[in-house]
Amino acid sequence: MWILHSKSYDAGTVSRSTATSLRYPAAAFAPWIVREPGPPAPHPPRLLDRVREAIRARHYSRRTEKAYVHWIRRFIFFHDKRHPADMGAAEVTAFLTSLAVRDKVAASTQNQALSALLFLYREVLGVELP
Repeated sequence: MWILHSKSYDAGTVSRSTATSLRYPAAAFAPWIVREPGPPAPHPPRLLDRVREAIRARHYSRRTEKAYVHWIRRFIFFHDKRHPADMGAAEVTAFLTSLAVRDKVAASTQNQALSALLFLYREVLGVELP
C-alpha cells in the first residue's frame, strides 16, 4: 500500500512511478540531473538583412540590391544611425535635399535614392510615406 497526501491507496490502483512523482518534487527526487539550457532564441533579422530578403523575394537584380542597400545605409548614417522606423517623410526630404545641395548629385541619382527609401518604407517597414 502506498501513502499519498495522507490518504491510503491500494497498490494495485496506483503505480509506483505515479506514487513517487506525487510524493516528491522532481528536483528532490533526482537532484543530480542537470539540464542544459536550450539554444538561445534567434535574434530577429537585422534591417538590411530584411531589405535584402525583400529584394530577393521580388527577384530584383543583384545590382539593384547593392544600390538600394547602399542608399539605405547612407540614409541611416546621415541621420546619426537612427532607425528608419523612428523617422518619416521629413527625414527623407532632408536626406534627398542634402544629396542635391551638398553633394550635388544628378537628378537620376536622387531618384535612385528615393526609390530605395520608398522600397524600405513600403515593402520592408510597411509604412506609407506621404
